[in-house]
Amino acid sequence: MKKTIIEKDPGVHVNKSDDISGGGQGTTETVFHRHFEAFGNNDMTELMNDYTEHSEIWTPDGIITGLDAIAVFYANVFPLLPKGHTTFEMKKQVIKDDKVYIVYSVESEKVSIPFGTDSFVIKEGKIVWQSLASQIFLKSE
Repeated sequence: MKKTIIEKDPGVHVNKSDDISGGGQGTTETVFHRHFEAFGNNDMTELMNDYTEHSEIWTPDGIITGLDAIAVFYANVFPLLPKGHTTFEMKKQVIKDDKVYIVYSVESEKVSIPFGTDSFVIKEGKIVWQSLASQIFLKSE
């Protein structure tokens, strides 16, 4: 996935107290960046390492709970955002304590997402809660 990252807004707070040197299960920032990279690479194995059986993803269509359901969700998302054929633009990223908030847009050969937002709660190196909402337009084939 080609990633275009826009410079962070001066008003955005990134928690600089997070130790990103590695070790342990990872801080909020390291877990999020690892998750974002796995998502961009359509790497289901690495992506699923960030969740637990009790993790939840809240979407406009309902709540997705557990590893099997989350894997099915991403199995449906990845074909729309193929590796190497997707441009992701991060418009805002806020990381504070155990929380992450992002706003983005995405273009691929399959979909246009002019606006999307995700929020995460990360504890002990795992995403325990995530919410997402986006405006998705399917492109004709």
